Amino acid sequence: MQTQNRLLDDLARVTTGALGVAAGMRGEIEARLRDQFERILSRMDLVTREEFDAVKAMAAKARAEQETLHERLAALEAELSAMRAKPARKRSTAAKGSN
Repeated sequence: MQTQNRLLDDLARVTTGALGVAAGMRGEIEARLRDQFERILSRMDLVTREEFDAVKAMAAKARAEQETLHERLAALEAELSAMRAKPARKRSTAAKGSN
């Protein structure tokens, strides 16, 4: 029985050591892959998240301003149409009165 326990203890130590080495290798591989991906991405012409968010905010602001200007233009066109319609009515009533 004593030899079996020693064998199991040794096997447990070897397994624990192997798992520790595997975990260390995993960390090393992840770090190297991360570095490689960063090198590849740095060669590409990509924007940062901060730049993207800034441009997105600018586009939203421009869109809101465009909608405001569109509403103002529609109101001014309606007002201009109303102003043009009033003199036409006055002329038509004046023309009826002179006949």
